[in-house]
Amino acid sequence: MPYILLVAVVGILLLYVSDAIPLSSVGGPMVIALAVFVAALAVAIHEAWTKRRGVLGWIVNIISSFLGTFVAAQVGGMIMVMILSPFMDGSSLAASGGAVMAVSLAGAMAAAVLGSWGALAIVNRWR
Repeated sequence: MPYILLVAVVGILLLYVSDAIPLSSVGGPMVIALAVFVAALAVAIHEAWTKRRGVLGWIVNIISSFLGTFVAAQVGGMIMVMILSPFMDGSSLAASGGAVMAVSLAGAMAAAVLGSWGALAIVNRWR
């Protein structure tokens, strides 16, 4: 599973570096949300596949992974804004751009993937 975290962080950074994330419109947050969505789905599928879950187990994994991801992504995003606010040039991280935005994206993606793993760990304790 650490590979999923590494691939997710590198993937979001590649999207940012290649200018696939527009910073001036609603498309930017949509691309970021899609990347987080794909990472959460990868974590859920990997855990269900390796633990040989049944159909209900796959459904529970996907739902709990998404819930954990979206809660952790919000918390991780707020933490990244608080940590990086002294380095911002404008009113937002997207307006600052550069390394500040890249670090923010990497931190938020890492928090989202770790939140997905945490939610699956909690669900696995109940099984």
